[in-house]
Amino acid sequence: MAKKVCMLVAEHPFLDSRVFKREAKSLKKLGYDVTMIVPRKSGYLFDIDGTPIKDKFLQQTFTYEGITIVTYDYEESRTPLSKVLSPESQWEQGFNNPLTKLGVAQDADIYHVHEYLSLFAGVGVKRALQKKNKAIKLVYDSHELTPDPFDSRTPTHLRTNLKEKLLIMLKEVDFVITISHSIKSWFLSQAPALPVEVIYNSPPLASEYTPKDFNRNQLVMCYEGNMDYKRGNKNKILDMTEICSKTIDFHFKVIGGTRYGDSFELPSHLADKVELTGWVDYYSIAKHMKDVDIGWIDYEDLNESLNRSYAMPNKFFSYLNNGVPVLVNRCHEMESFIRSHRCGLVLDKKEATAKDYANAILYLNQNKSLLNEMSLNARNVMKESYCWEKMEQRLKNVYDQLSGHEITFFT
Repeated sequence: MAKKVCMLVAEHPFLDSRVFKREAKSLKKLGYDVTMIVPRKSGYLFDIDGTPIKDKFLQQTFTYEGITIVTYDYEESRTPLSKVLSPESQWEQGFNNPLTKLGVAQDADIYHVHEYLSLFAGVGVKRALQKKNKAIKLVYDSHELTPDPFDSRTPTHLRTNLKEKLLIMLKEVDFVITISHSIKSWFLSQAPALPVEVIYNSPPLASEYTPKDFNRNQLVMCYEGNMDYKRGNKNKILDMTEICSKTIDFHFKVIGGTRYGDSFELPSHLADKVELTGWVDYYSIAKHMKDVDIGWIDYEDLNESLNRSYAMPNKFFSYLNNGVPVLVNRCHEMESFIRSHRCGLVLDKKEATAKDYANAILYLNQNKSLLNEMSLNARNVMKESYCWEKMEQRLKNVYDQLSGHEITFFT
């Protein structure tokens, strides 16, 4: 009989590329019976940009692509889950929430949680099932550090409390999965005996890849993903396009875009220079990358966010997967990767302006042979080491260890 995995989700959309499209589907492929417990906001599941999905997925429980989906009310869960900040003696009150209750009802073998609050729910599940004489395994998939030690928007006393409670919860975690080696090192500095594995936010290897042609006159830069207060600065995109277009045939493509309720208005004189594809199907991203020459990532306020310095976002690997060199400011983890694999260009500035990026773009336009070399390196490193097929093998090893199976080592 297949072991049952239950994923507990407190914040993410249920079709999240990491949670559903990669990990859940890979675990099903590996032979596990997979259930996801996911939140509805205002009665509806929500898409990756936050848009409510009102025309489907309306049942409380349903099956989608072989994964069982169980839903609960987001708003009803928030107050009890916030009890994680209370003294541990009061946690039992917090476990009286829909996510924990539904998790207990699943009676699974392995629980895989994806955020700080779903970790709290998972601890509640583990304790409740222990009372029923059932031992389960708990996996914390830490997509980022919570609390972020540098985030000044969170008061110091709250960060201290969040960290204290995290360290208590980690005592009940059987395995941590995270998205960068820097975050792995942070966890090991707090709990040296804790098993931790890095599983990057990599896509499956793009099957229709063809090497880029950098001999054409036009240069296309791309931003993929969410545009919000900390990512995908609209003004920088417009300013870069304005500056570069005065010298070269430059175009900017945005794959994804703003969150639900927000918009990106283009000035009329740049309407033919900036393409907004909107949110596209996850598996069609490679098609939209075919004419892209450079991928852009810019993280601001790095001194106020350890997460941004340690980030290895989906878009980073999406660019590389399609042979697109990455242009980024000086973010520790991405900088190390790019310099090791020569697959992009790092500006030697933590706070880079549109003018800084424009100068780099014009430099690369004058050095097409360098762009070509970086492009080939990007694709090769994904094919050899970092595509999701390689990450799936790491996920398998984690679950083999949790299940007491013999571990397979891959190169």
